[in-house]
Amino acid sequence: MRPTYKTLFGYILISSVLVKAFEPITTTIVAGAGAAAAAGWNMYSYFYESCDSQWIDFNSTGLEVDLNRKLFGQHIVSRVVLKAITGFMKNKNPKKPLVLSLHGGTGTGKNFVSQLIAKNLYKKGTDSGFFHQFVATAHFPHQSQIENYKSQLQHWIKGNITNCPQSMFIFDEMDKMQPGLIDSIKPYLDYYEKLDGVFNRQAIFIFLSNSGGENYMQVALDFWRAGKDREEIELKDLETAFSLPGFNIKKNPIEFEQCNTEGGFWHSLIDKNLVDFFVPFLPLEYKHLVQCGMAEMDALGLVPNHTLVDQVVRVMTYFPKIEKIFSVTGCKTIRNYLYYYRKNV
Repeated sequence: MRPTYKTLFGYILISSVLVKAFEPITTTIVAGAGAAAAAGWNMYSYFYESCDSQWIDFNSTGLEVDLNRKLFGQHIVSRVVLKAITGFMKNKNPKKPLVLSLHGGTGTGKNFVSQLIAKNLYKKGTDSGFFHQFVATAHFPHQSQIENYKSQLQHWIKGNITNCPQSMFIFDEMDKMQPGLIDSIKPYLDYYEKLDGVFNRQAIFIFLSNSGGENYMQVALDFWRAGKDREEIELKDLETAFSLPGFNIKKNPIEFEQCNTEGGFWHSLIDKNLVDFFVPFLPLEYKHLVQCGMAEMDALGLVPNHTLVDQVVRVMTYFPKIEKIFSVTGCKTIRNYLYYYRKNV
């Protein structure tokens, strides 16, 4: 008996639910079946997210505005990220997926930048079924399971790119990633037109790491001691700061042209020039935390209270011990402090 539209609609809904339920480690069979069904029915595409321009529409102006207004103390990041994402999205035939490496201390904005990119790419932002995030300590905690992780990760990426070539993958805590795990997905970052029948060139991979925080702090501290404004810091001033443990980066650190590394999680990625942009996040100062605090109050629907924010920011921990210029936790704990001080002070 031929399936009716009602039957087909029910099948698609079931497939959609199953695909979502398998996150973050999913299989390829259901994802492929759901995508195939969705592609054949415009009504489904209208109500439910699908991999087309109705749900994926990059807003370059929106990203620029968000980076300039919502990201504090990261003038270099704003310029590099906007250039990287805009250039990639305008390219109708990229040679490889876009691979970004965001490095810097805790609370400096790495995850936040990833969210802003998703917000201006997908209609549903980070709630999109095409936005995928891994956290090393949560998803890959056991060294003894490394081979299983590799297999699952490969199938998961292949399945989701099959479902939507314009998928975005975030890997957080790269500095804590199990050794060798990222090597398993290297082929999906490389210069292949198709890999096992999968067109991967439109995907975006973003790796987040706390590595380099102390190096960038030293550069910012040197500028501060010399009486220079931090906005005067340029990419060239950070070149030496990119000599992190396990790295031996040459020439321009932002666009890897000649790189090599000995050991570490990044060996195959850097050695084969698979990272397109290496983005440094500077440590945040008191004034940036105030901006974060005011922005948090606005996001929570609270009446802006500069006195409260100032009180919160002043009790936070700063370094170095003598100068106390840079925040230890950045903007990461601002919201929790605001909740506490509103209720208890």
